[in-house]
Amino acid sequence: MAEIAIELRRKFQVGVPAEHAFDLLADVPRSVGHFPKLKQLVELGDNAYRWEMEPMGTAGISHQVVYACRYQPDAQQRSVVWTPVPKVGNGRIQGQWTLTPIAAGTAIAFHTHGALDVPVPRLLRSVAEPFVTAEFTRSVDTYISRLCETLGGRTG
Repeated sequence: MAEIAIELRRKFQVGVPAEHAFDLLADVPRSVGHFPKLKQLVELGDNAYRWEMEPMGTAGISHQVVYACRYQPDAQQRSVVWTPVPKVGNGRIQGQWTLTPIAAGTAIAFHTHGALDVPVPRLLRSVAEPFVTAEFTRSVDTYISRLCETLGGRTG
């Protein structure tokens, strides 16, 4: 088993007021509906959700990422924080959306980090990390692009 650390930061602007952007990002099922390769989002209660991704793989190795997060939206702080739900799946992911009103709409900062447990033979560990990191990065970038489309497109 290889534990692969992930971390991503993105900043972008959209042309809608912060309240409108917050409403989308705080609505976890609606927001996550923009995420690619999501097989299923399962509500666990108390604003916690289990993400079940479509299996990914290469070179005859396939793996399905599953993890759960509890979401804490804060309208006054204009943020949505997520923390891992212990002992659910094979990943531990946490992060935050931070929204800042600007003249042209909203500046949004995204930060996520954590670890994924991926079953790979020892000989393939060196190729597993860049593959998993690239897949994760590509998925998050597509997610953000889709959110931007819903929020009226990127500005700035």
